[in-house]
Amino acid sequence: MAMQESGEMYLETIFVLSQQSSSVRSIDVAERMGFSKPSVSRAVGLLKKNGMLFMDESGYLKLTEAGTEKAKRIYERHTVLSRLLMNLGVDEQTASEDACRIEHYISDTSFEAIKAHMQKYSV
Repeated sequence: MAMQESGEMYLETIFVLSQQSSSVRSIDVAERMGFSKPSVSRAVGLLKKNGMLFMDESGYLKLTEAGTEKAKRIYERHTVLSRLLMNLGVDEQTASEDACRIEHYISDTSFEAIKAHMQKYSV
């Protein structure tokens, strides 16, 4: 499924929050991303419609298997690209911000090459 950058950002945020706490609500996502509750509610609705997440009876957001898989891929791209940029001398905040932009557009081929290079040279 092709997903817009914003949808990927929501998935990644929900994934990261779910690693920190088993109870993730829309308000947590809004606070983390600095977005309004209505914006998050709309995005959650779209992600639910696309089978990426569901909301349990208590109002907690849970990623589906497909949502978790997609979120893990995005998060891996973010962490690998951030590490690469920091190894090149970029400060942590800039590296994270730039990785966030790049992670949505880099091809699988280029990303896998970067990842292999970093593993090969333990960068």
